[in-house]
Amino acid sequence: MNDRAETLEFQAEARQLLRLMVHSIYSNKDVFLRELISNASDALDKLRLASMVDKDLAVDAGDLHIAIEVDRDARTLTVRDNGIGMSRDEVVSVIGTIAKSGTAELLRQLREAKDAGASQELIGQFGVGFYAAFMVAERVELVTRRAGESGGTRWESTGEGTYTITELDDAPQGTAVTLHLKPADAEDNLHDYTAEWRIREIVKRYSDFIAHPIRMTVERPGSDDAPATTETVTLNSMKALWARPRGEVEPTEYHEFYKHVSHDWADPLETIHMRGEGTFEYEALLFIPTHAPLDLFSPQGRRGVQLYVKRVFIMDDCDALMPNYLRFVKGVVDAHDLSLNISREILQQDRQIRAVRRRLVKKILATVKDLKTDQPERYRTFWTEFGPVVKEGLLEDTDNQDTLLEIISVASTNDPAEPTDLAGYLERMREGQQDIYYATGENRATIENSPHMEAFRAKGYEVLLLTDPVDEVWVERVGSYAGKTLRSVAKGQVDLDTEQERTEAEAERERQRTEYADLLSWMSTVLADNVKEVRLSSRLTTSPACVVGDAHDLTPTLEKMYRAMGQEVPKVKRILEINPTHPLVTGLRKAHEQGATGDALAETAELLYGTALLAEGGDLADPARFARILADRLARTL
Repeated sequence: MNDRAETLEFQAEARQLLRLMVHSIYSNKDVFLRELISNASDALDKLRLASMVDKDLAVDAGDLHIAIEVDRDARTLTVRDNGIGMSRDEVVSVIGTIAKSGTAELLRQLREAKDAGASQELIGQFGVGFYAAFMVAERVELVTRRAGESGGTRWESTGEGTYTITELDDAPQGTAVTLHLKPADAEDNLHDYTAEWRIREIVKRYSDFIAHPIRMTVERPGSDDAPATTETVTLNSMKALWARPRGEVEPTEYHEFYKHVSHDWADPLETIHMRGEGTFEYEALLFIPTHAPLDLFSPQGRRGVQLYVKRVFIMDDCDALMPNYLRFVKGVVDAHDLSLNISREILQQDRQIRAVRRRLVKKILATVKDLKTDQPERYRTFWTEFGPVVKEGLLEDTDNQDTLLEIISVASTNDPAEPTDLAGYLERMREGQQDIYYATGENRATIENSPHMEAFRAKGYEVLLLTDPVDEVWVERVGSYAGKTLRSVAKGQVDLDTEQERTEAEAERERQRTEYADLLSWMSTVLADNVKEVRLSSRLTTSPACVVGDAHDLTPTLEKMYRAMGQEVPKVKRILEINPTHPLVTGLRKAHEQGATGDALAETAELLYGTALLAEGGDLADPARFARILADRLARTL
């Protein structure tokens, strides 16, 4: 052993999370052992897989196990594995830095959390397993050697801002985490983590299903005739939970297994235990979380499903088994008929794997559909957390599009508090109504205050209010539901009149078209750089103007989305509709008829167009010019 040591600082985010752990925000401290055992199990799985993939890797994978060692006098507890281990750089990367999407958002939410319970929930969503050790330890030491390397690394910290890294000439293969426990409370033996019965209880409760033996050497008291002895016992049953019949598994066992595979600290919202038989046998144990992970929308976010073959771990995050829009689903799939050295590339092409994927997806969607029907509160939780992601399936999973359309919920003008499904909208449609009307925007308030909504509100037509970015795309792609066209209130011409109303109003409309023909032609010329047409509106009741698109035009939001993704799309000119009954518009017509010309009249038209853009939440091409013209006009009124 040498003394090549250096002291480093934790990354700022890691330092803040450690401070939370050191000061014990989490009430159930027992889970620290679950987290360390779970990490050790992952390391053993990775070593076994590495030894199969790389036949030249000089490792001993014959007796993969986890050992728990206790020194009651020194008050230390060690969790040791002979798994894959870590290099020095990996230690710094994995422990000294939280290189994980969502860290900043987590810390912001933690600062805003009102109580310890809320903080616990957030920490659980993030999954900071190793750091849980600092809830019970005043100092943590880690010794590790990566499989195939000769030297090792020691990491040591009190969790107060710095850690020490020491290079070792030799170390056992794998990782040993030693906790120097905080002083014992004489009145609180429940948290004596050096007691054999306590360790047994925690392992049984949280880690009984771990596929590798968890061993501990225990003392057996002597007697007058025989000295005290020690023996090594295995603390877990090692029974694969997914292989057991559902009726034999307790809900608490499912919950603890979920926490093992997800590193979440909350119970799952729903458990799916299924078995496939016939030409291709498999078992699957899947979970729908209660909360969305913080990296749900990150390209680097983890997918949730692990692949096993005949109880042997093959790979994490198996994207061949789960579509991207169900990336939040956690769990395992154990296939019986695959090769142990299967690769991701082969899996993508495997006909049997594709068949399993189809069955898993149908089962998950059927489970959500049942929640919607039978347990609306649980469904509401699901949709609040995962609805925006599930709607991505309407773009990528045409096979299940009908089912997805049945389970989605959206806000609606029908009820400000309760969302609706599409079937509910159909039931409330007015007699003779042929279209399902929707509006898109950043939030409900912006949409409801948009000029596009005026005629629909006046006539009592229900409008779906879509505020997720994906909504802009799926409504266009899907196009219709149950034979009814999905139609934007901000596109095309709008005619909500009955036949009788249309007949009665036709003479007035013809008069307006004649009266406004010259103004419309002039405005189309003045605003030609911004709009492709100026026309009279049938959708406005109180606003002077609005901007709309042709039926098949890209929306401004979609234009922005495509450009943000680096795709060049042509600039789409939209249509300015003006309200012939509004005083501003009638005044503009009279001024034009009386021969007014020049910049003042053109600027009025420009202001009319700009206010229409702002009213729908759009962006002005030249905000400074708009503000100057408006200020000049206001000054003249004083």
